[in-house]
Amino acid sequence: MDLQHIIETAGAFMDFAGVAVMVFGAVISIPLALRGFQPRRLPTGSAPLSVYRSYRQLLGRSILLGLELLVAADIIRTVAVTPTFESVGVLAVIVLIRTFLSFSLELEITGRWPWQSEREGASDTSSASSAAG
Repeated sequence: MDLQHIIETAGAFMDFAGVAVMVFGAVISIPLALRGFQPRRLPTGSAPLSVYRSYRQLLGRSILLGLELLVAADIIRTVAVTPTFESVGVLAVIVLIRTFLSFSLELEITGRWPWQSEREGASDTSSASSAAG
């Protein structure tokens, strides 16, 4: 067994793991959402998440994790097995698309960009209300 074969096998395993995480997450999210599991903490006094919204957040998190594993698989195969300018360019496009998808999913799940902390959103709201009062 040579090194290239081991790397290709590792990449295939990472591909499988990424797809498995997404499928397992989609299936497991159904009973969690039906039981009222809330993937993020809500402020006290707010209404509980609907089953649909809870399922969307749980599913989005599993898709994000699966996408990360698929990106890792692409990097392993492209850089370690066939490091040509063309394959690295294709990898860059794939990573760019998947990064955009990850940012979009993060915005859908949390309602804020990944680089924004929860405190920023809270302080923006509190400063706006204090300025109005």
